[in-house]
Amino acid sequence: MRPRIAIPLPHSTDREYSERAIPQYERALEVAGGKAVRIPVDQPPLSVMQLIQNCDGVLLPGSKADVDPEKFGAPRSANTAAADPGRESIDRLLLEDAYASRKPVFGICYGLQSLNVFRSGSLVQHIPDFLPETLRGKVNHEGGKSVQAAHTVQIESGSNLAEILGRGNGTPAGESIPIPVNSSHHQAADRAGNGLEVAARCTEDGVIEALEGTGEHHFVIAVQWHPERSIDDDDWSRALFKAFVEAARRYHGDCAH
Repeated sequence: MRPRIAIPLPHSTDREYSERAIPQYERALEVAGGKAVRIPVDQPPLSVMQLIQNCDGVLLPGSKADVDPEKFGAPRSANTAAADPGRESIDRLLLEDAYASRKPVFGICYGLQSLNVFRSGSLVQHIPDFLPETLRGKVNHEGGKSVQAAHTVQIESGSNLAEILGRGNGTPAGESIPIPVNSSHHQAADRAGNGLEVAARCTEDGVIEALEGTGEHHFVIAVQWHPERSIDDDDWSRALFKAFVEAARRYHGDCAH
């Protein structure tokens, strides 16, 4: 049985961008043993709830938008991209359902930021403005697809993420791990939201690169990099998707009893 994973289209108004971006996430889920269920971001809540009621997990993908800073009580930075109210609304519906039912959640890039704001956390609206001058420019967090490994992240020892990634490449489970990642973001988590804690930081400048849930028996992990791009190239990316899909499979099995 392939667990069904709800994944919203990345953007509510730029259809071309969404259709170009979403297949990578869908393929990564398929490789890991899951089945992606596309969630439209231009439908009324009732229609969306009917789609997601039979889903076993939620994957929040990246986006070209930025979360509306009003959502975390901050004035808009000049470098903040336009918000996408349609995507924000659907993410909220998906996360409300996931937290109410304890469905597994996996956030990627914008998905991390969306999750953190949903949990009443805050965001750094533009990383260079946030860093001390001595650290600015050390890392290009906006490297994009053209840079296979933009920088290194240090996974926190004892974290669920360290256990998952350790299993993925033979490192003793739970040990701190430095891993190279690609990178396509100019924002990041600032204050971790309720029930979330930092699971990884950029080695060079300390920017938060992963969050994970603290709730027992509820898989919630979000990363700032893009493991869907490297699903064929490294064990860590495969381990992340496999752990998420396995959590969704366990959720489905628990619901069946």
